[in-house]
This record gives sequence, C-alpha cells and structure tokens, in this order.
Amino acid sequence: MEIYEKLLIENKAWAKEQVEDDPQFFSRLAHLQAPEFLWIGCSDSRVPADKITGTQPGEIFVHRNIANMVVHTDLNMLSVLQYAVEVLKVRHVIVCGHYGCGGVKAAMTQHSLGLIDKWLLNIKDVYRIHKNEVDSIGNEEKKVDRLIELNVKEQVMNLAKTSIIQGAWKKNQQPHLHGWVYGLSDGIIHPIFELPAGSPIDSLYTYDNL
Repeated sequence: MEIYEKLLIENKAWAKEQVEDDPQFFSRLAHLQAPEFLWIGCSDSRVPADKITGTQPGEIFVHRNIANMVVHTDLNMLSVLQYAVEVLKVRHVIVCGHYGCGGVKAAMTQHSLGLIDKWLLNIKDVYRIHKNEVDSIGNEEKKVDRLIELNVKEQVMNLAKTSIIQGAWKKNQQPHLHGWVYGLSDGIIHPIFELPAGSPIDSLYTYDNL
C-alpha cells in the first residue's frame, strides 16, 4: 500500500466514527458555516489549529503560510480575511506563531534559500526594526524565540492597518485581534499581544471614507 493511501483509509474511519457519534454531523456542516474565529497560523505541520485548540469542524476558519505572516500584498491572505470578517462575521482574528519557527530562524541568517527569500524579507524587516532588543539577548534560542514573539505582534499590527479591519471596527466594533505563540515543547499557547476592536492606531492607517 502506498503511504498516501493510509490517509484515505483514515478518512473513511474518521467519517464513520463521526456519523456513529452524531448522525446529523455532516448534514449540519454542509448547510452551515458560522465560525467565531479566524486563525492565521504557520504552515508547520506540528501546529494544526483545530488540534491544539480543541475546536471542531465549522468552529474555526483557517489561513496558514510560512511564519504566520500578514503581508499587505498577499491577495490570498487578504481574500481570506475579507471573507471571514465581512461574510462570516468572525468575532476574533488570531495570529499564532510557534517557538522554534524555521521561517524566523532562516530570516535571521544571511543564507539564500531561493524563492522563499522574497517571503522571508518581510520577517527580516521585523528583525531590523527590533534588532537592538533581539541582539542584546545572549542565548541564541531565546533570541529566536523573542523575534518570533515580536513577529507575531507586528503581524497583528499589520492586520489592524488593513482597510478590512478598519472598516469592520467602524461598522461593527469587531473583530478583536490576538497574537499568540504556541510552544512545541509543551503544547501550550502563550497570549503575547492583543488589540481589542476599535483600538487606536496611527492615523496614517485609518480611512475617513470607510
């Protein structure tokens, strides 16, 4: 048996188990999607949003990319954000990084990795802004972990700067924005930053006509 076929077998077993526990499970999901959360997380396979939060299908809307970035030219991320905020009316948007993130580690080096260099440049910008603080840390692992935390904070700020969030804050006073970091070594999520809906930001990023 090819290794990928195991996924199909496990899928059938999972679907059977869901129906046995709740006969209406799939018919209910097929007609309703009303998550309260949008999760912007890292693509790392060790950080599955539903598993580490104990959420069920339909409860959390997910977007993932390398190092959980909110990049203003990323139409994929912006499309997900707009749909989550304007159509699904999520109440919370969570940016969740994780300690030991390979993307952040790579961005702290001068080693070229090819195409991904273009993406990591966004993290390098975060490093540049906070370089004095990060470089003052003597321990290399703690240095990376601190940049991971600072990167999450900057991505939350990037969310707040979007016209999507600014418009929603003016109209609905939601969603609230959260920055979390997940610990691979203990499975615990650490809240490190948040912006309640309507939080003031620099007027350069606000829009009078929204």
